[in-house]
Amino acid sequence: MLSFALAVFFLLITPGPGVLSIAGVGSGFGYAAGIRYLIGLFFGTNLVALAVVSGLAAIVFSLPQVRTVLLVASGAYLLYLAFRIAFSGSRIAFIRKQSEPGFWGGVALQAINPKAYAVNTALFTGFAFMPSALAVETAVKFLIINAIWIPIHLLWLWAGVTVRRLELGARVQFAINIVMALSMLAVVVLAALAPH
Repeated sequence: MLSFALAVFFLLITPGPGVLSIAGVGSGFGYAAGIRYLIGLFFGTNLVALAVVSGLAAIVFSLPQVRTVLLVASGAYLLYLAFRIAFSGSRIAFIRKQSEPGFWGGVALQAINPKAYAVNTALFTGFAFMPSALAVETAVKFLIINAIWIPIHLLWLWAGVTVRRLELGARVQFAINIVMALSMLAVVVLAALAPH
């Protein structure tokens, strides 16, 4: 169970559309808007987890044409994000929106977020620690994931709200952008190399 919790932590803490966007909402609109958006992300990620656990995601992804379109679209989206982050100059490139996205924006992002599907599939299909009680194991996994998901996303929200108050040097901000961009590219490479 400890290895499962560590996997959850490392899979969730790395930059992806959800955490980068919550940081961007916090940076652009503050805590109140960020909390509304975070609640949407929370419901969205749990809807994705339910789709994975119920097999609905597997049914949709079992259609080769749908799977290919979604893989190409999500890969292109992640490449776009990585490019936008890497070439944003010396400002830290949290994803920014022109208007406050709110609850439904968070739900919608998770519904199309390829990292959400990949993470939930890896977590719910792997790390069997109660193989004789699958329903109990699934419920415990939901509890562990959410117990780690909430503080991590609150941390990214805090980072977004706080980072614009800091006077970071241009080199430090550029280095942070490169690390975030490389993390996004790693997600694209892993998705492309994963068996389909």
